[in-house]
Amino acid sequence: MGGTVPPVAPDEGAGEPTTDGPGADRTAGSIRLKTATGRWIVAAAVLGSGVAFLDSTVVNAALPAISKDLGADLAALQWVITAYLLTLGSLLVLGGSLGDLFGRRKVFVLGLAGFAVTSVLSGAAPTSGFLIVARLLQGAAAALLVPGSLAMISASFHPDDRARAIGAWSGLGGIATALGPFLGGWLIDSVSWRLVFFINLPLAAAAMAIAIRHVPETRDDSAVRRVDVPGAVSLTLALAGVVYALIETPGRGFGGLPAIAAVVGVASGIVFFVVERRSTHPMVPLVVFRSRQFSGANLVTLFVYAALGATTFLLVVHLQQDLGYSALEAGASLLPLTVLMLLFSTKSAALAQRIGPRTQMTVGPLVIAVGLVLMGRVAPGDHYASTVLPAVLVLGCGLVTTVAPLTASVLAAIDVHRVGVGSAINNAVARVAGLLAVAVLPAAAGITSLGSDLDSQFGLAMHITAVLAAIGGVVGFVTIRRIVPVATVPRSNANEPCLGVALSSPHPTATASAGR
Repeated sequence: MGGTVPPVAPDEGAGEPTTDGPGADRTAGSIRLKTATGRWIVAAAVLGSGVAFLDSTVVNAALPAISKDLGADLAALQWVITAYLLTLGSLLVLGGSLGDLFGRRKVFVLGLAGFAVTSVLSGAAPTSGFLIVARLLQGAAAALLVPGSLAMISASFHPDDRARAIGAWSGLGGIATALGPFLGGWLIDSVSWRLVFFINLPLAAAAMAIAIRHVPETRDDSAVRRVDVPGAVSLTLALAGVVYALIETPGRGFGGLPAIAAVVGVASGIVFFVVERRSTHPMVPLVVFRSRQFSGANLVTLFVYAALGATTFLLVVHLQQDLGYSALEAGASLLPLTVLMLLFSTKSAALAQRIGPRTQMTVGPLVIAVGLVLMGRVAPGDHYASTVLPAVLVLGCGLVTTVAPLTASVLAAIDVHRVGVGSAINNAVARVAGLLAVAVLPAAAGITSLGSDLDSQFGLAMHITAVLAAIGGVVGFVTIRRIVPVATVPRSNANEPCLGVALSSPHPTATASAGR
């Protein structure tokens, strides 16, 4: 789901779009999909989010090539993934708030520019350390870009056309996600892993040109004129400290820098909760967690997306290192997940609308767990059709079953005026889940290198992820009580983090339509 699709910006559309200032359009909020302006807005959003989706689907496939070229060990490869998720996950809600405050188009374009620059830095990285720093910056840029993609559509279109516009955006984004593994794998095999980052440049340039010329500026005039900088900084430090300790302790031992980082991380986490509790306008209003269903749905997200994040990180490397797959073959191995999401997400949403979300949020994660157990059987000498494909198909069925009701449960559990921030929080939870899983699971499974450790311990790692997914199902059974209507999900939810646990949000399309 890749992973998982851009989140709705906090409180997006809560106020009327502004109509003053450079580039403002007095038709914002009433644009029709079939107009030229409407098509340009969708095009800009698709290209912008496409940059994110493309990166999310192919970076994992590039890890073995990066390791070979830059001499990166397992810890360095973990940082290549987690550095990006660290800044994206911790700054995602803030990025949406900045768009509401200063203009969604402006922040979207700024995020695109930053993503392009940091893509150049990533592609030109001479060392693994340089690449990790570039990925940290890339995640920060994505935190501006990702919320703005969907927020521009939601704020610009007439309510009667909004759901269809989001459906068009999501469907076209699903196509980009499906093509990503083929394009990325071909570039890695034929030229270099560096082109995985350089390919972002023409897409970002096109999206910026369209947005600047054709997309009306919108902002929330009712938005609080304050930015929760202390909350953003303390959350980033908390995640950074904990993740550093988790990744570095297996190699260094728990002492020195890992111990200091752990203390800083825990202390910063405490500061974050104190700051958010006392702030009159917190980045993350803790009051939303008083809802048992909202908290439960986010716990399901945490466990399920942790399982998916660790799986995609290890599987693509395992296929290349131990089974001899090319980067193209490894990247395309999860393509059936995207196809299943494209074909059946709407049907899953319709089913959840009839029976409520609880059954699917219980059964879906358990089916995912079965798929992950089957994935643990993949070993050298196995054929794709006999081992990998059955596991991928079962995993895909579990995802199709889970995603739509998960979206509905999050949105139905909070006040309509907080649907934006609730969605953004849930998206951030998905990113943090992948971040922590990539940091923790290799060591938990006894994987300390990309050599024989990965081959021998891959099955154990998949069994651990299966347990995580199963816990998500149990949490869904215990906490999701209410029978809530589920907004029909336009095709598709294919941009899920199951393909990379990166830029795409857990559940894009229902998010915007359900809260209107």
